[in-house]
Amino acid sequence: MLLLFVVLYLLASIAVGLWFARRVRGTADYALAGRALPLSVVIGTTFATWFGSETVIGIPAKLLEGGMSETAEDPWGAALCLILVGLFFARPLYRLSLLTINDYYRDRYGVGVELFCSVVSILSYLGWVAAQISALGIVFSLLSGSVVSPLAGTLIGAAVVLLYTLFGGMWSVAVTDFLQMIVIVVCLTAIAVIAADLAGGPAVVLKEAHARDLLNFLPPPDVKRWLFFLGAGVTIMLGSIPQQDIFQRVMSAKSERIAVIGPLVGGAAYLVFSFLPMFIVASAWVLMPEELPALLEHDPQHVLPTLVMEHMPPVARVLFFGALLSAILSTASSTVLAPSTVLVENVLKHVWPAMSDREELRLMRATVLVFTLLVLGYSLAMHGTSVYDLVASSYQLPLVGAFVPLAAGLYWPRATNRGAVTSIALGVGGWLVFMTTPLGEHFPQQLAGLALAALGMWLGSVLTPAGARAVTRPR
Repeated sequence: MLLLFVVLYLLASIAVGLWFARRVRGTADYALAGRALPLSVVIGTTFATWFGSETVIGIPAKLLEGGMSETAEDPWGAALCLILVGLFFARPLYRLSLLTINDYYRDRYGVGVELFCSVVSILSYLGWVAAQISALGIVFSLLSGSVVSPLAGTLIGAAVVLLYTLFGGMWSVAVTDFLQMIVIVVCLTAIAVIAADLAGGPAVVLKEAHARDLLNFLPPPDVKRWLFFLGAGVTIMLGSIPQQDIFQRVMSAKSERIAVIGPLVGGAAYLVFSFLPMFIVASAWVLMPEELPALLEHDPQHVLPTLVMEHMPPVARVLFFGALLSAILSTASSTVLAPSTVLVENVLKHVWPAMSDREELRLMRATVLVFTLLVLGYSLAMHGTSVYDLVASSYQLPLVGAFVPLAAGLYWPRATNRGAVTSIALGVGGWLVFMTTPLGEHFPQQLAGLALAALGMWLGSVLTPAGARAVTRPR
């Protein structure tokens, strides 16, 4: 019955996605849903895009490994990212009426910076989408009692995501995200209530979590620990701001006001509801104390699925896999569409500048297929890497290579092309040095890259001759 429910749910997701694919008439519809999304859908799609496999499986595993302080990157950094977008980036970017975030780099700094930031963006999505696809493989393997291998499950999941994303683009992704948000919230809330009831009440779970130091958010008073804590926090908080998936949600809103409010509410909702999986997994110390040490030693990511499958009633299993599938599908579809749009608009258009809107739409759909195949290969190559780490590693390169030029371009009138190029060179170069040498053991590589990127922007811009400071303005 559980497997039947999952199959029906996947078929329903495909059907909804294909139904709204009828609205796609050109690239603006495919990439930005015609800039016609209402507030409820913008909130839903920002929330659901963030609420992926790492939220349901990865974050609870991190909590069990090292307590709340291990979750600075996600959900704390991820939620603050959306809030910062709403406060400081949504309004000025919405007014520019661009198709991709990398159009901004071209118009502000030139084609060279556009191409570099586009490549950075495309590469960064590999890890994020691979995490979702890998999680789908685990889900199908669990549901079938290992009759379906993780590899076969990965292929099935990728095919489902590909079907409705390929044809419907942002229209299909946004609407299915909205519906999946409802499923996530309802199902996880119900499971949290069931877990609390089985454990003897929420107070019992929280008392056990406190006794095991799971609730301590701040690290010990040690400079090195604080630096790495801060480095983890800013990775997604700032590194995901210059990414196409967030930009698409902002630009798809039907008004500037909705573009601002959507990520603010979506980010706050994400932070609140991300505590549900953590609460549920904390109840494992009460519900299965004898099994838990062995599971933690083998793979902490298996604790939550094992808890639900073996220690909760059948209805909880249906709810859990409904929430998990919704989380994975919503994130995977969004993160397949975003890099495909960037590849066509900001890379291939320079090779084929005279393509018509119809040809561009066809090419976007073709790149969705190609990128999905690349992600499959990457997920196989990274087999064994935790879902949380796959997602977290995806944001470091945009953080050190793209965030400073975006923020400086919007809020510092003196920012120049030379400043952007110097920022990228110092930021990425410093990040690589710290990542590949023992320096990274003493100081977080992402913080080093971010600091050097800011220094590079300032040096390059102030040293630009006054007569050469003019930059390209938005079209």
